[in-house]
Amino acid sequence: MKASEYKEFKGIRKESLRDNMTDVEVLLTDLGETATRELANEYKPYSLNQNKEIAKRGGKIAKNTRDNLEKELGRSVLSSNSNLNYEYINKKRDKIKK
Repeated sequence: MKASEYKEFKGIRKESLRDNMTDVEVLLTDLGETATRELANEYKPYSLNQNKEIAKRGGKIAKNTRDNLEKELGRSVLSSNSNLNYEYINKKRDKIKK
């Protein structure tokens, strides 16, 4: 998903997308970014089209990992729930106000 689609899926607007991801979601995102960086270092893309192709290849590595994990678990690893604990944040704010 694109970042905008993922934000819509999670129901967030201005909050940080990463702050609202589960550990697995963050790891898969990091894997895609790291794979893309390693591929770019190896193949030295020059044009925008070459960079797009490298980014797609890095994303495919993360997608394949996600598909394999979901197959093993028998469920999706994506969650529409926010990973932030707003109850804890609200209690902390209440303590500060007192």
